[in-house]
Amino acid sequence: MKRQAAGLVLALLLAVSTQAGLAQSVVQKTAIVTLDQDQLYLGTQYGRALQTRFEAESATLLAENRKIDAALEAEERTLTDKRATMTAQAFRPLAEAFDNKANELRAAQEIKSSDLAKLRDSDRQAFFQAVAPILGDYMVERGAVAILDKSAIVVSLGSIDITKEVIARIDARLGDGTTPPAPAP
Repeated sequence: MKRQAAGLVLALLLAVSTQAGLAQSVVQKTAIVTLDQDQLYLGTQYGRALQTRFEAESATLLAENRKIDAALEAEERTLTDKRATMTAQAFRPLAEAFDNKANELRAAQEIKSSDLAKLRDSDRQAFFQAVAPILGDYMVERGAVAILDKSAIVVSLGSIDITKEVIARIDARLGDGTTPPAPAP
């Protein structure tokens, strides 16, 4: 079954590649185009700026987590050393206080991590909202009625992938996203 499907795909590709003129007319008349959303996001100045900010904030949070972990480990060692000189009754409140402090700090860091992930998702959503008009304009120019994510396509002509062309337009209109968009040409 897989061989038959692979053979069919190969036959389709060979038939299309031997008809360059047909491929060119498909480019001009296709109603469906594709793009790679991840490549679009990371290939634009704006998407890279958002990703760079996320990575910097992630690195800051990671450094903060390491610092907290190191401090907790040092405090735990000190507490363990005190244990040898204390009664169980005197040690118990100190151990409980340390456990509560550690749990609170870890919970606070987990909230920061979750908030950072939400910000990343929000930034990505804002990016795609900002580029939607550019994608719409490109669709109209191409006569397309739909843009599909490239990962959802089993086989297609490479000529329907608009990712690179759209990246250039987004960079021209939005730059890194810090200035208002340039008007459409």
